[in-house]
Amino acid sequence: MPHHENRIDYIEFPATDIRTTKVFYAAAFGWKFTDYGPDYVSFDDGGRMEGGFAKSQAKAAGGPLVILYSSNLEKTQATVVAAGGRVAKPIFSFPGGRRFHFLDPSGNELAVWSDK
Repeated sequence: MPHHENRIDYIEFPATDIRTTKVFYAAAFGWKFTDYGPDYVSFDDGGRMEGGFAKSQAKAAGGPLVILYSSNLEKTQATVVAAGGRVAKPIFSFPGGRRFHFLDPSGNELAVWSDK
């Protein structure tokens, strides 16, 4: 059985502006990109997850919450803000650790958590 069988293998987000989206995720998280025309770009987060951004006029409401990990939550939140992200929920504690939520340039909400 291939190692990706029955596992999340790829995630795709809507993006209102592909260029701005690439600049944001490269600056905030160091992601690398491969362009597939003007309306689609794939990303690689450095070895754990791959996905893409598809050109969209507007972000659809709802959907699953994608959560990234950081060993230094305050530093990551500052990097996200410096890259142009907006904090949707400041750092808060929960039984498993702490996290914050942010909106990317297209309005997608993601979160970053830490067990520290």
